[in-house]
Amino acid sequence: RAAGNRALFSRQGIFALNLVSSPGSGKTTLLERTLVDLKDEISFAVLEGDQQTSNDADRIAATGTPAHQINTGAGCHLDAHMVGHGLEHFDLAALEMLMIENVGNLVCPAAFDLGEDFKVSLLSVTEGEDKPLKYPQMFRASEIMLINKIDLLPHLRFDVAKCRAYAERVHPGIKIFEVSCYSGEGLEQWYAWLRDKVKCKRTGAKG
Repeated sequence: RAAGNRALFSRQGIFALNLVSSPGSGKTTLLERTLVDLKDEISFAVLEGDQQTSNDADRIAATGTPAHQINTGAGCHLDAHMVGHGLEHFDLAALEMLMIENVGNLVCPAAFDLGEDFKVSLLSVTEGEDKPLKYPQMFRASEIMLINKIDLLPHLRFDVAKCRAYAERVHPGIKIFEVSCYSGEGLEQWYAWLRDKVKCKRTGAKG
């Protein structure tokens, strides 16, 4: 089913990201800020994965972005079948980028291909900098890592250099962005990467 999703994204020229992290790292806040800041440049839709409630989908919908909530019940991750059915709620012809916010944990989602172009791991500075070593499968599966909430660094004992080195140890070449959704620091680099990838995906589909 993941291969089917990937083929569909390729035909439609949709760039798809699978956002993964532990709970509370800031995935939904990052999405809100990204969607608002880039709404005039990229057409987005969001699939929200949680065990219960539609809280996050409601927050995303408030930005004016099409959003659909997938509740997994006792399940600890989204799978390609859930994503495939979730796509039925969107006008794919009008869509350039799909954001999938996975269920919050750093174990199960690492093992499941949803058909996405990239997995993106978020790690906030309120967590330990050794997360990449403790959960290597997740960071090995992620092409991108965002170190989030860097506005809080003056108040914490989080070693950014160590965190980056640990991530590189488990995944040499992983691309790392340091961002704050509140101050806006580092977001332009993240946005530039998104713009480039969306353009490449659309160009490839047209070709």
